[in-house]
Amino acid sequence: MTFKGRAAVVTGGARGIGRSIAETLIERGARVFVFDLEPGEALAGAEFCKVNIAQSASVTAAVEGLPDEATLLVNNAGITRDKSLGKMTDDEWQSVLDVNLTGAFNLVRALAPRMRAAGHGRIVNLSSINGLRGKFGQVNYAASKAGLIGLTKAVAKELGGKGVTVNAIAPGMVLTEMTLALPQEFRDKAQAEAALPQLPTARDVANAVAFLLSDDARCITGEVIRVDSGQYI
Repeated sequence: MTFKGRAAVVTGGARGIGRSIAETLIERGARVFVFDLEPGEALAGAEFCKVNIAQSASVTAAVEGLPDEATLLVNNAGITRDKSLGKMTDDEWQSVLDVNLTGAFNLVRALAPRMRAAGHGRIVNLSSINGLRGKFGQVNYAASKAGLIGLTKAVAKELGGKGVTVNAIAPGMVLTEMTLALPQEFRDKAQAEAALPQLPTARDVANAVAFLLSDDARCITGEVIRVDSGQYI
């Protein structure tokens, strides 16, 4: 899976899973543009663009500065504002939808014309197993990630005729710096759900993303691939 001559946009690529995705694509020859609010720790080979993906004008301006070969898109950026339904504020609901779902829509809409023109495009949206099964205290997050799956399937139908594939990855708990900082009981609960003896790392997710972006997956579209060590089942 090589991406020489291709350029990719990775939203939320400054840290966590997004950073691992950016690193993996750089290693495989892609030119990578990280769209994020802050650059985070320097990543050799990545080009940082300060973008608020929830604002369409910010996305449009950033996309206008991309090279023509930028036909790979990873919608990874996401936030959580966890709270039970009765305690959730309007802002906690709306902010999660704005970033997780509207942000992805803004990027897809902005990049789709160049993908159509090129006759090539690969879009991977980062959903979640909680968008498939729901989770207590995450009605906003689960709704946004379920919406991403609907977006994935609809856009796959719209863009397929131009050679563009659109797929989603649905991780479970991933062992990142953030989750490793949580109390052990949270990881133990996720591990108890899993069928495999180890939970995925960010690199496991990045490898799945790289596959879906590659020509090896040229006939896969509209799919949701879980990277969760069997938590969902």
